[in-house]
Amino acid sequence: MTGTRTDVVDAHHHVWDLSVRDQDWITGPELAPLRRNFTMTDLEPEARAAGVRRTVLVQTVTVAQETPEFLSLAEEHDLIGGVVGWTDLTRPDVADELARLRELPGGRYLKGIRHQVQGEPDPEWLSRPDVRRGLGAVAAAGLVYDLVVLPHQLPACVRAASVLPELAFVLDHLGKPPIASGELEPWASHVRALAALPNTVGKLSGMVTETDLTRRRSAQARRRELLPYADTALDAFGPGRLMFGSDWPVCTLATTYGGVALMAEGLTLDLSGDERAQVFEGTAERVYRL
Repeated sequence: MTGTRTDVVDAHHHVWDLSVRDQDWITGPELAPLRRNFTMTDLEPEARAAGVRRTVLVQTVTVAQETPEFLSLAEEHDLIGGVVGWTDLTRPDVADELARLRELPGGRYLKGIRHQVQGEPDPEWLSRPDVRRGLGAVAAAGLVYDLVVLPHQLPACVRAASVLPELAFVLDHLGKPPIASGELEPWASHVRALAALPNTVGKLSGMVTETDLTRRRSAQARRRELLPYADTALDAFGPGRLMFGSDWPVCTLATTYGGVALMAEGLTLDLSGDERAQVFEGTAERVYRL
């Protein structure tokens, strides 16, 4: 960050080691730069330089072993304040599985659950009875649920959040708006409908990689591309229900860790100091109970 901020919470980043398991979503030439290991050793100096004092480590694959590994990492690295892991929400004993995860080394760092809904062919996956039952177990465990969805899946998110008011839903990457095309609708209307529910929160993350990565332009030009989408989210959720996330290392397809932090700062220039403190620290600390 510019200035002297040293209190930033990065509410969304990943790590992976390809010698442990493949990241099968990294395919094609556009994602080729991500086909290497990204570790906490890589992240920590960049995060510290950006004024980040706490992070939330988020799942990458639907593999049960990943979450215990992430919990152990949180135990080893004081930078990690929380983990959003994965478990099969449709399993009949999901409540027992969540309890088991919390008993593992580092289990106290489990703050939320996520599933790659964006990869589900059924746009109503979140409305399935077995999924809804699993979401209820997440709520009963005192955890939050991170939504990683595409714009056409946002209406199902609204319905899920409506019937589960006791569960906090966090919209990762603002629902992946169509920034490359420059279109706002119907994404903006869907986001406003979700934000109208008090148990929802938005994550100011993943935006730089929704731009056209084949076009070279200045940071200022890219900021102008992102601003309508950030403004929509700020207007819908408000600073008290919006949080910053780097989406490192995926963000490196477009810019550096420091670059994405500066971009987020530029998108929030019109906020007051207290409002910016919410986006860059307070919201994540409250929602994830860091």
